[in-house]
Amino acid sequence: MAIVKRAGGGGRRPFGLAGGFPRDTLRTPHSDSPDVMPSSPQLPIVAIVGRPNVGKSTLFNRYAGHRRALVQDEPGITRDRIAEEITVEDRRILLVDTAGLEPGPAAGLPSTVQALAREAIADADAILFLVDGKSGLLPEDEALARVLHRTDKPVLLGVNKVDHVSHADRLAEFHTLGFERIAAMSAEHGTGAWDALDELVASLPPGPPDTGETAEEGVRIALIGRPNVGKSSLLNRLVGAERVAVSDVPGTTRDAIDTRIEVDGEIFTLVDTAGLRRPGRRDRTAERPSALMTVRSVERADVALIVIDASEGFTDQDAHIARLARDRGCATLVLANKWDLLADGGPEAGEALRDAVAHGLRFTSDTKVLAVSAKTGAGVAKILPQVRRLAEVAGTEISTAALNRWLKDVVQRHEPAMAQRGMRRRRLKFFYATQTGTHPPTFLLFCTDPAAVQPSYRRFLENRLRESFDLEGTPVRMHLRARSSAGR
Repeated sequence: MAIVKRAGGGGRRPFGLAGGFPRDTLRTPHSDSPDVMPSSPQLPIVAIVGRPNVGKSTLFNRYAGHRRALVQDEPGITRDRIAEEITVEDRRILLVDTAGLEPGPAAGLPSTVQALAREAIADADAILFLVDGKSGLLPEDEALARVLHRTDKPVLLGVNKVDHVSHADRLAEFHTLGFERIAAMSAEHGTGAWDALDELVASLPPGPPDTGETAEEGVRIALIGRPNVGKSSLLNRLVGAERVAVSDVPGTTRDAIDTRIEVDGEIFTLVDTAGLRRPGRRDRTAERPSALMTVRSVERADVALIVIDASEGFTDQDAHIARLARDRGCATLVLANKWDLLADGGPEAGEALRDAVAHGLRFTSDTKVLAVSAKTGAGVAKILPQVRRLAEVAGTEISTAALNRWLKDVVQRHEPAMAQRGMRRRRLKFFYATQTGTHPPTFLLFCTDPAAVQPSYRRFLENRLRESFDLEGTPVRMHLRARSSAGR
């Protein structure tokens, strides 16, 4: 009979549907890259498009049912494509929010963002073209309309910010754009929004009905770190395609982006997140909600890849981010990106960095460091095997008999300090141990007086448990309870 069982990832799913990107992640990966998984069955894609700041993300959040995309009264907040699987009239679709389209974006980051948005349109099965009824018809709307008229895909023109019946006249001038399907709506209040989406989805060819099943996510991996350490570049290297916008401008990624890939028959969901600055340094308006979304992404992940910039060394903020991941129950692996930049310093530079990481992560000394380079690809092939191992460790199940043999042995070898109660000193006794959860492994120990167990002894028990059952790389949760609380 097996004493220790290693389970795969996917044990923690506290939130609702996760956005995935089927259809080659909207681009065909290189031949030597992992397969980017489509949904099964393949879901039709509905893309929300329009010029910047017409309310696309507000409408997306309305359909998704939660605050999935960033919403801010500032043009250009949405930079990457955000997707969510939703049900419309008993039919599953993949809804995609895109960056605001502009006729002639400047070179650099805006150009990259525009290219990603245009790819989303190219891969969509239907398009919801959103305009701002309050601002009225603008030349940018007319330019985008001409582009959309060239497609044979169903297009519905949604006139947003028609918040009241008295605003109905805002619809009139948009009829000149020449779309057969046109609907007034309010993304803010929901008026007319679902009716418009129902009409658009009804124009799609028939598809399989909703079975209530969501696409398999496999192991959820969150790439987290400070701004501009190379998280998006590493994700693109892992996927083998330009899945997310990459630039040298810190803070490029503001939303958490999900990408599903399959490697050797195993599915992984990669989540690229916004860079985390210290709270006092988050001076830009959009960074505050981005930081919250990053934390939420970590809470949903099985494994957190903590990306650091090897050329800058290990910082206090890197340590803070690592602690955040462990406190939220994630197995962790440090990726020392830009390792190629240490070549001039020789082996000593690499050793110095590893020593700095070990010192900075002394509170979680079991976290491994992997030297990688998103630029050259060095070390990247080792990431997913390490992730697979960490997910298995986080899913470890230990038999009650094995746990109690371990507890008896470890307490005999190193007894806890005496418990002081008033003038009396009593010996602490441990009676029983059992596992109560995985992702992370969670254990319940019964003893005579939990409050008298010193923090140093708790750490001792956790470390011995991790060593005895090979729980390296994952947090361990240990709860103490008085024996009387167990019904004895």
